[in-house]
Amino acid sequence: MPEKLRADVRLLGDLLGTILREAGGPDLLDDVERLRGLVITAQKAPESGAIDEAEALIDTFSPERAEEVSRAFSCYFHLVNLAEEHHRVRVVHEHEAELSPAEAHAQDYLPDALRRLEAELGPDETRRRLAGLEFRPVFTAHPTEARRRAIAASIRRITTLLAARDESSLAGVSRLENTDQLLAEIDGLWRTSPLRTTKPSPLDEVRTAMGVFDETLFSVLPEVYRRLDTWVNRDEPGVSTPVSPPFVRLGTWIGGDRDGNPNVTASITRTAAAIASEHVLIALENVAERVGRTMTLDATTTPASEALDQLWLSQRQLAPEITADISSRSPNEPHRRTLLVVAERLRATRRRDADLAYPTAADLLADLRTIQDSLVAAGARRVAYSDLQKFIWQVQTFGFHLAELEVRQHSQVHRETLAEIAEHGADSAALSERSVEVLDTFRAIAAIQKRHGVDAARRYVVSFTTNAEDLANVYTLAAHALGGPELAPVLDVVPLFETFADLQAAPGVLAEYVKNPLVVERLEATDRRLEVMLGYSDSSKDVGPVSATLALYEAQDKIAAWAQDADITLTLFHGRGGALGRGGGPANRAVLAQPPGSVDGRFKLTEQGEVIAARYGDPTIATRHIEQVAAATLLQSMPSVGEHNAQAAERFTDVAATLDVESRKRFFELVHAEGFPQWFAQVTPQEEIGLLPLGSRPAKRGLSVNSLDDLRAIPWVFAWTQARINLTGWFGLGTALAAVGDVDELKRAYAQWPLFSTMIDNVEMSLAKTDVRIAERYLALGDRDDLATLVLDEMALTREWVLKITGKTTMLGNLHVLGRAVQLRSPYVDALSLIQLRALRALRRGAPQEQVPQLQRLLLLSVNGIAAGLQNTG
Repeated sequence: MPEKLRADVRLLGDLLGTILREAGGPDLLDDVERLRGLVITAQKAPESGAIDEAEALIDTFSPERAEEVSRAFSCYFHLVNLAEEHHRVRVVHEHEAELSPAEAHAQDYLPDALRRLEAELGPDETRRRLAGLEFRPVFTAHPTEARRRAIAASIRRITTLLAARDESSLAGVSRLENTDQLLAEIDGLWRTSPLRTTKPSPLDEVRTAMGVFDETLFSVLPEVYRRLDTWVNRDEPGVSTPVSPPFVRLGTWIGGDRDGNPNVTASITRTAAAIASEHVLIALENVAERVGRTMTLDATTTPASEALDQLWLSQRQLAPEITADISSRSPNEPHRRTLLVVAERLRATRRRDADLAYPTAADLLADLRTIQDSLVAAGARRVAYSDLQKFIWQVQTFGFHLAELEVRQHSQVHRETLAEIAEHGADSAALSERSVEVLDTFRAIAAIQKRHGVDAARRYVVSFTTNAEDLANVYTLAAHALGGPELAPVLDVVPLFETFADLQAAPGVLAEYVKNPLVVERLEATDRRLEVMLGYSDSSKDVGPVSATLALYEAQDKIAAWAQDADITLTLFHGRGGALGRGGGPANRAVLAQPPGSVDGRFKLTEQGEVIAARYGDPTIATRHIEQVAAATLLQSMPSVGEHNAQAAERFTDVAATLDVESRKRFFELVHAEGFPQWFAQVTPQEEIGLLPLGSRPAKRGLSVNSLDDLRAIPWVFAWTQARINLTGWFGLGTALAAVGDVDELKRAYAQWPLFSTMIDNVEMSLAKTDVRIAERYLALGDRDDLATLVLDEMALTREWVLKITGKTTMLGNLHVLGRAVQLRSPYVDALSLIQLRALRALRRGAPQEQVPQLQRLLLLSVNGIAAGLQNTG
């Protein structure tokens, strides 16, 4: 472990020990330390029997002491996590400080990608591709973020205090005060209940996402564009016309995704859009005010252009009293006064003052361009291209709506609504509540577009799309809701292909879909742009992780080929989760492994749960993540990369076929076994996870889980993760690799085939976070030795073959920092797993009813801690 990180972890651990001693007395700290010592010994010497001693110790704890110990380990993980994140930021800053500006830029992801593009395609084509670059992260509110917002806020405050200790000026009394503040914050973290008392509402989830916008993204994105622009204009930085495109567009399902979530209503969707607009308008207003007040350029040195004079005249006519006041405070400062009026107009837009408000973000952008052009004409290029340019990028990126709110609904709901309308009529009082809500959703979309602009809400995602009629139904329902197709809102209907069969049928469905006259009309209006979404979660639950990975690649390849033949500008939307069983893993590597033509400079994906905080919570980490993905998106469109991926897929066709058939057969052997759903509920905390107030969306589709179809993909993954088995990330791969049998051929595939190497590396990470000794104890909760043996045998086989292929002796053996981090965490996670097992055993054995609430609480506390320790949940 790097020395600075080791020192931070030691400091925070010692301070937590102080708090535990103060809060629970020396006995609590002694119990925590005894358990910690035993689980560490059990990891280092599995034959020592220390794990049995640890279980015996936990059994001696009173329910109250078990809770306290669970919370202590959970607090420790929160502190370790923030220390590791802070160290990542520290390393980035230290690395950049050691280099000259030119060297620092040269080693960044985007400049490196541009250099490689120029070498292969030339500067003109590189500029063209850069201009068309798009990265579209879509925030979703799936229940995978186990932390409370209060816990997250406490962690941010501790991180700030820890970062302050890196400053050389923090010494003496100031350092002691910092330590006292850290103790106070850690005390607060310890005393804050990690469990929510109620499930968050969809609007709570909206406000959580707004925190990421307020704290990082609004300021980070223009900095990303600036870093790129400085590289592109490296000969004349700060004075050349900016060429960096504002290539990020935020999307959100939060408040719009009603597939299986009855808590998301038309009213919620309208309110979600209004909250987002309020946040971005406040942010833009503050920037206009700040930049305007600093633009104290005198008309003598920086005269206004004719266009700026005309803008000022129009502003005076629009708001004579406001302009008179501003003019009196800013005499002979034409750029300042004009920009301060812009701030007033933004304030009026937020307050919905129609007389002074901007009709659209495009009108605001036109005013800013006029101010910028005037500055350039007067020779003040550095002022024009500094904070004002960042302001322009923010308007281009966020508009007046902040994020494109996307609506999602299940295709079956549409079919059933249309059947009711056919029987009763669209305006009939006989329609069910759900059908009325479906129609109200389209009215809400129309209202949002009228208030915030078409881009605020025009995408409508159809879950479980099976045919073209499923997509046409959306247009039919919109017409019913608004009284005719000419009155319906503008819609881009996005098919979501989720199951194995639907992925295979996708090209045929799309070919029929684009013949729809309404779709033809929309394609003509959008330069033939079409979006298609691919579901990672349900496809993996459907056929297993290996077959799903191969099926998704094949579907992308065929859809991209169809789009090229049909002259369609395609954007593939990847419905990825944070966990490896749901398409998780490094996004930049995933981009580079895609088939030729499937990215073409555009990458869109869902960012879910804890991934949002991990990737976008810190400004430095957010900057690096965005740059990594953008660079990979550019590189993937290089002919050499596409050709390499295509040739590798062709070269290893036989390997892929064997992997597909054998992994699926093995997966079905498990999940199609009689009684598997009930056994799964026994050996994992799947049922109890539904009790956690994580998100507004229910964890299952019915009252009980009688088949995998009843269970949502997220708790399916979450439950296996909690049991330290991570089955959804690897099951079936070992059998499939053994069926191929040729180690040398598999090593060649690992070296030459990006899709395969990415899959193997992700499985390696997944297996590194498993633990056979803990897994055995969870599997023993069930009464099916045959299924338990099947799981353990496949785990061992997969581990054996992954190590053979990678040439390692241990998982993550060559990744020293990451491997060490996982290794160091494992014993502490073991402690929480053993506490969870205590609660699960008691519940499975039928504990007295009066003990059930306390056992459930202990289990849920351990769920939070294990999620923090493994750093991924669903």
